[in-house]
Amino acid sequence: MADDENKSEPAPRDFAALRALIAARAPNLPRRLTQVASYALEYPDEIAFGTAASVAQESGVQPSTLVRFSQALGYEGFSDLQDVFRSRLRDKVPSYEERLRQLREHGIGASKTGLLLEGFAETAERSVRDLRVKIDHAVLDQAVDILASADTVYLVGLRRSFPITSYMAYAMGKLGVRNVLVDGIAGLGAEQIGFISPRDAVLAISFTPYASETVSLAQAAKSRKAKMVSITDSVFSPIAPIADAWLEIVEADFEGFRSMAATMALAMTLTVAVAERRGR
Repeated sequence: MADDENKSEPAPRDFAALRALIAARAPNLPRRLTQVASYALEYPDEIAFGTAASVAQESGVQPSTLVRFSQALGYEGFSDLQDVFRSRLRDKVPSYEERLRQLREHGIGASKTGLLLEGFAETAERSVRDLRVKIDHAVLDQAVDILASADTVYLVGLRRSFPITSYMAYAMGKLGVRNVLVDGIAGLGAEQIGFISPRDAVLAISFTPYASETVSLAQAAKSRKAKMVSITDSVFSPIAPIADAWLEIVEADFEGFRSMAATMALAMTLTVAVAERRGR
């Protein structure tokens, strides 16, 4: 039956889809296959360039386990799975110049502003629709409890996530929720997070490719025994396993530009819910 289920849908041919599949299957994978999955996502280059024997030795399993793992995900064998890891090296996150070039190649130039608006609006709608369907309300309530119980909420989200945390700092301030926006200005992120205590909580936000500054600051806060809520895009995100509650968001994109609509909707939800909970 398991083999029939695996063959019912084609195996993912890109790394992001493979990672999502492993996240969905992780709770039901046998221990040895989970061991391979963890190694593969932690050391994807080793999977891409290694042999079955070398990968098996490094991950602490038998070569036959690699074949079982590959077939459990719908692949013909380990070499078929390797192709996805090799394609990952070719499919780098495009630069903004590449994204604009892609727009031009698809005929969406400066004179086609209406098409851009339609594309970005549809992408935002799709992101919010997916959020409403997939959000785990029990985890959402747990996140609100953690943040509402904190003396101070530390907001950590740099680079692409900074508009979200800066909005939350503004809104929480207006709603009377004590918070610290960790902005890392002048390289003082570590000093800003250094005041956190076990009575506080941190909200960390990061998406692929994960901002190293956000990850290190979140880990520093966790080492100081603070409670943590994470918003990220995968169970294999570096800020997911260290969180007391983590919320998954996968934003849709238009021509390589990812929406922030669902993340902002979730940020507004958390902000108002925390203020209401504390107001009780």
